[in-house]
Amino acid sequence: MGDVLAGFHAAWEFDSDSVLIRFERGIRTPKLFQALGERRIPHEALAAVTLTPGKRGTVVLHAVPRPGADPLMAAAAGQLKDSSDPYRLVLPAERETLAEYYADELRPLLGPASDAEDFLVAAPEGPLHFKAYDGKASFDGRTVSYRWFWTGASSAKWKAGDQRFAVGDLADVEWRSPEVFDGHLRLLRHAPAAAQPAQADQDPAAVVFGLGYGPVHESLPFAAAVLAAVRTSVPSSDRARRRPARRDPADIADRIRHLGELHQAGLLTDTEFTSKKAELLAEL
Repeated sequence: MGDVLAGFHAAWEFDSDSVLIRFERGIRTPKLFQALGERRIPHEALAAVTLTPGKRGTVVLHAVPRPGADPLMAAAAGQLKDSSDPYRLVLPAERETLAEYYADELRPLLGPASDAEDFLVAAPEGPLHFKAYDGKASFDGRTVSYRWFWTGASSAKWKAGDQRFAVGDLADVEWRSPEVFDGHLRLLRHAPAAAQPAQADQDPAAVVFGLGYGPVHESLPFAAAVLAAVRTSVPSSDRARRRPARRDPADIADRIRHLGELHQAGLLTDTEFTSKKAELLAEL
């Protein structure tokens, strides 16, 4: 067992080749942390370590993962709030010197800043399931299943019927946080029989989120587990070739206009609007 640095909601144990993050359980601990339980992060999966002032007499030790090293962060695609980021350890300000010591010890051991070719952090273990607004999503490690709810599913989904997707038929996973507009989980296939509908509520390969449906602590680990299984099924040399096509520019433009309406209505901050707009433009 290595040295342990305990903070609010989590403790980091420093081993010779990795950092073991153990999350606390309690009513104040973010539900995502409770769902994750603990995570072992190999040194090679990290690109940097920072220590910055926090809020109300705290400091924040932040281990920055390499792009593509962690399926959870890859699925999140920058949508997690700071309070739900599993790589941030919040500590009382009086532990700043101790935190800086561990940061200095860790920095020479980190991996390169370049993208990781394969996932280096283990994905959440299955089987997994959660309730979306229009159906129940299940994953057994090999197949993703959707069972539609008559109270929420669109007529297009009812017409298509309940769905099953083998991991080998999938190219990617798209997760949009339920904490923002248009939250959904969409499965992107290598070669769909027809173009996938732009709107998730019309796409039988997607489930949509709503108030109390598809919460982050249930839907994000699910998306990460599916994404890891998809990547494992496709050799790294073939991923670029089999990557799904870019989204329709007209759909992107419509979603940006909708973002602008939410921003003008005061439902999105300037920072949220700018961030989400950049994410949409990146899909072109």
